[in-house]
Amino acid sequence: MLSLLFGQGQRPDFGALDTLSRDGGGSLHFSISHQPDPDEGWLELLASGLTFDCRGLAPAPPQPVPPPGALLGLAEAPVGEAVSLSPGPHLLEGGGLLPVVRILVGLGAAIASLPGLRAVVWHPARSWMVPDYFRSIAGTWLGGGAFPALGLTTLERHGASGMTSFGLALFTGQELRLEGMAGLAPGAMARIAMRLVHELVLEGPLLEPRDYVGPGGELLHAAPDGRFVSVRLDG
Repeated sequence: MLSLLFGQGQRPDFGALDTLSRDGGGSLHFSISHQPDPDEGWLELLASGLTFDCRGLAPAPPQPVPPPGALLGLAEAPVGEAVSLSPGPHLLEGGGLLPVVRILVGLGAAIASLPGLRAVVWHPARSWMVPDYFRSIAGTWLGGGAFPALGLTTLERHGASGMTSFGLALFTGQELRLEGMAGLAPGAMARIAMRLVHELVLEGPLLEPRDYVGPGGELLHAAPDGRFVSVRLDG
């Protein structure tokens, strides 16, 4: 679900994760709850009573590099070796629950403090983030701030006046689709989408039509449409 792309030959090993856990792991404390043979290249990490698998550690082979996606703070997708972080087997069915994602993001931010990291990739949104940006949005969220909509979700334009989200379905089972936004600049559409992503993550899936007010005072009509929430300007 989360990949950390390190420079060639710079992936951490068990010792690096062990030291990080003993140093406190930044804003999220974690420990190593299971250590197979180091040649297997993975560890089970325990944080807030939940376990997560960290795979691709040296000296074992790296994990597959995720496919290209939206670049946040990066001029291009860097070349490197991937370490992956995902919920443990007992959490797979609840991988989209906010408490699970929060801990996963916090663990990712802790590992992102290690040297040699070039990018953090959030798979559900296909987002490639510069490490400092990922650590910033993770720290803000874990500190009680807003859900990191731009990072854990991304946006893609369609047509001249539409925009679709990627990654929201992990949390709500629906993606956001803005339609008929003619006259609005892309930045204004993106701000509307991010506001609605934040609302829907907090409220859950949209089950019946509802009106919203956008960040610029726009009147919006949202309605469930299969696996999408269709949003149009109202009036």
